[in-house]
Amino acid sequence: MPTRLPPQRVAVTGASGLIGTALVGHLRSEGHTVQRFVRRPAIARDEISWDPKAGTVDLSALEGVDAVIHLAGAGVGDKRWTKKYKSTILNSRLLGTTAIANAVATVKPSVFISASAIGWYGETGNRAVTESDRGGDDFLAAVCREWEGAADLAGDVRTVKIRTGLVLDPTGGALGRMIPLFRFGLGGKLGNGKQWWSWITLHDQVRAICHLMESKISGPVNLTAPNPSTNQEFTAALARAMHRPALFPAPGFALKLALGGFSTEILGSKKILPQALLDDNFVFDYPHLTSALEALVVPH
Repeated sequence: MPTRLPPQRVAVTGASGLIGTALVGHLRSEGHTVQRFVRRPAIARDEISWDPKAGTVDLSALEGVDAVIHLAGAGVGDKRWTKKYKSTILNSRLLGTTAIANAVATVKPSVFISASAIGWYGETGNRAVTESDRGGDDFLAAVCREWEGAADLAGDVRTVKIRTGLVLDPTGGALGRMIPLFRFGLGGKLGNGKQWWSWITLHDQVRAICHLMESKISGPVNLTAPNPSTNQEFTAALARAMHRPALFPAPGFALKLALGGFSTEILGSKKILPQALLDDNFVFDYPHLTSALEALVVPH
């Protein structure tokens, strides 16, 4: 296990998102000083101004930071994948990461942790993949390649690219959307339910990011629990945890109609293993889906 760090100064983009909010709270509770990137002039001591579209970062405010954690980017599931929104998905990641990585190369913190996604691998079917496997060839795989490539502009700073899976928390993300449906007995498998979902609790996501701050790891790291589940297993486990039925499957054709290109992420199969974290002796608090969901949801 890595040595526990003394109090650090940590700068975080995407600090108001699901992961960022939890991460900032945890870092502060551990005694670290956190500065949040904001897309306007900074008005508080804990703010750093940046403009991703213009590629500008207030370098003077960033001087002396120990770690930069870059989480910002338009949500892939927030809107239907029109041509315009696909451009937004790519550009929000490419422009923002380029701006932050260039700033990191200048101020040289000890570590740069940059968001990516398991979308890197594309469709994996029933085959389990690790960080050493090749990337996919669909839209999100192409986005992830450019996204991670932009992070390399950080130069000789230790750079970790966190390929995040389905982050589970009742307050947001996929689980936050599914809980109301299951509460009213309207939940069920998506498509044929055989597709693999690689998930991680928000709790372990935050712990893993902090572990990577303290570790010596660089390069891609899968942030997923070590036991992925099929969608059918996931929906059955959620129904059990909530004491509700899962009687209403959503047919694949309906999801494609409603969600457009994003339906490929719901219906596609990604069986991802966190080999780099396991090799670095990271211990998941929630390695199994059943215990994770029982901890996250309130029965109804």
